[in-house]
Amino acid sequence: MGNNKSSAVSKEILEDLKLSTKFSETEITQWYENFQKSCPSGRITPEEFESIYSRFFPESDAQTYAQHVFRSFDTNDDGTLDFKEYIIALHLTSTGKTTRKLEWAFSLFDVDKNGYITKSEVAEICSAIFKLIPKDKQADLPNDENTPEKRAEKLWKFFDKKENERVAEGEFIKGVMENEDALRLIQYEPTTK
Repeated sequence: MGNNKSSAVSKEILEDLKLSTKFSETEITQWYENFQKSCPSGRITPEEFESIYSRFFPESDAQTYAQHVFRSFDTNDDGTLDFKEYIIALHLTSTGKTTRKLEWAFSLFDVDKNGYITKSEVAEICSAIFKLIPKDKQADLPNDENTPEKRAEKLWKFFDKKENERVAEGEFIKGVMENEDALRLIQYEPTTK
């Protein structure tokens, strides 16, 4: 018959995911079966990821943000997400601890992956996040947050940096944890009616 590993998650990956995510073996196994059905190649392409992501934001333009999220989770830079990267992404964006989520958020904002965030990177990600906000909701935003540029400017001020300075991961996490407005600005949570 076929290779047994193609239909079941390997013990090594299973144990690694149980330790790093706190998901149960049953949950991981079920997700693996669904992943294999949806992605028979065992990998998610950027286009597939964008399609999946856009379902969460049907009234918004999620493409740019999805591209950045994909980049931040493609830890081996091969242009696809394998099952392990996918589950870690799921964990970090849904049930992960605040510090781990902020570590991921830092990697999202660190567009060039050099270990620092610049004001232009903040502007790029704030612009992508802004596109997630439906047009009718944008009108309800505070005056100092009603454009991507204003949001980026407001967020940058929380880090107490000059225009051309940069923010390290620890500074980013500390700055966001110490200010609820900063935490709100680095994400967009659609409201359910």
